[in-house]
Amino acid sequence: MLLSRVDRWIDQPWARPVLVALISSLAAFFVEKVVCRLLLAVAKKTTTDLDDRIVDALRRPIFFSVILFGLSWLVDELRLGERPTDLTLSVLETFAVVIWAGAGFRVSHEVLTFLSLRANGRGLIQHRTIPIFDMVVKAAVLGGAVYFFFLAWEIDVTAWLASAGIVGIAVGFAAKDSLANLFSGLFIIADAPYRVGDFIVIDGSLNGRTLRGEVTRIGMRSTRLLTRDDLEITIPNAVIGNSKIINETGGPTLRQRARVRVGVSYASDPENVAEVLRSCTEGVEGVCEHPSPEIRFRDFSDSSLDFELLFWTDRPKMRGLTESRINFNIHKAFKEANIEIPFPQRDLWVRELPARPSDEN
Repeated sequence: MLLSRVDRWIDQPWARPVLVALISSLAAFFVEKVVCRLLLAVAKKTTTDLDDRIVDALRRPIFFSVILFGLSWLVDELRLGERPTDLTLSVLETFAVVIWAGAGFRVSHEVLTFLSLRANGRGLIQHRTIPIFDMVVKAAVLGGAVYFFFLAWEIDVTAWLASAGIVGIAVGFAAKDSLANLFSGLFIIADAPYRVGDFIVIDGSLNGRTLRGEVTRIGMRSTRLLTRDDLEITIPNAVIGNSKIINETGGPTLRQRARVRVGVSYASDPENVAEVLRSCTEGVEGVCEHPSPEIRFRDFSDSSLDFELLFWTDRPKMRGLTESRINFNIHKAFKEANIEIPFPQRDLWVRELPARPSDEN
């Protein structure tokens, strides 16, 4: 008896839409109150909060998707006519595209932020590169949203894609230098040959000239150096990518080994020269005591015995000034120790002089 009454009730023209609306509401309530909260509870047990943020960002889109699905089902049951039904479904699909596009924007931002924090200053995705990656991801999400919008309204996208390809080729040719700098900037950030605050030397970066300075900014298009002359130079990243880079503040510590070369006469005692050179580093600001300075007897040159004083400095920026101070000390110490610094000499031997005109007569 009860089943027959239910069957007769379902056969009523208004019963099925009411039943669809009731099922959709219950499904949306179940997803919002049970499934999403269960997912949040599971996500809170993980070591990171990224999954918590993703689940929180997807709660509303999932809830509204269930509602929109129920509405599309309800429209289909009501059978408002072919054209009105298609129009209503297109509107509902458009709402779904907008909702999920917004969710895509939020999830991508959360993921990029999480990756930048995990990178800890290394890798391609860092805090300073988030804007460009965020822009690229949002452009991709927006492109997908536009594509599904066209599908929802049954618009042929073939002509649009062809036009976009032609425009992309034209833009690529017009902005090839900017794109080269952009990709070089990404590779510099990913490879990290230097960072802001490092003191670097770029060989042949500007008309074959060597540039030496402190990195003040690494942009997506260029890198800025502050030289010892207090001049800021902006170098395109594409130029840096094709140059040899020496990072004077790289390595596990800031210390850098420097050297001073000097030649003495052959009459000098090499051991005495070594002791005098070692004393020239004492009390010089910027010279590290550990490791201690070392002396190398390098070569027997034509006019001199060549020595090299090697020392460590913890101030790479002031290396030139430190070398200059040591050179002053060497010159003074060699004078006091009567150690001669020779200069190149050449002896000319004339085997035979030409006869004078008077001698021939």
